[in-house]
Amino acid sequence: MTNAQTREIEGITLSVYLYVAKKGRPVGPRDVMKGANLSSPSVAYRHLEKLEDLGFVGKNEYGEYFMKGKARLRGYIWIGKRMIPKMMAYSVLFMIILMIELIVFFLHYPVEDFKFAVFFFLLTLITGSAMGVFFIEGLLLRRRVATLI
Repeated sequence: MTNAQTREIEGITLSVYLYVAKKGRPVGPRDVMKGANLSSPSVAYRHLEKLEDLGFVGKNEYGEYFMKGKARLRGYIWIGKRMIPKMMAYSVLFMIILMIELIVFFLHYPVEDFKFAVFFFLLTLITGSAMGVFFIEGLLLRRRVATLI
């Protein structure tokens, strides 16, 4: 996707695209109008046509639109049919690392000295903080996009 295409899928067009992606089935302009809180079916139709021209949606024989291509949106990744903020994925990664650290800590705690306990406490504190920051940023990013739908 070119930079021009990235710039074109913003605002209302983005909310229409996210609605079609979220539905996972063919939708008509009236359905999009209601689901994306648009003023009229013609507004929905105009943005659906724009998405069709960009190659992100297709039209079936009944005039309904379906998701054809996955847009690459900054800050998001596709996992199957769902689009999630990258920050949430990073948060899950740090949560897995934190769990491993805690398992190692509890397995070694009885046989290690005080320095080990302090080191692992600081290590888990840093990992937990990173996990928290990424989780909060992911929620904020998701909330900003959720206001579009």
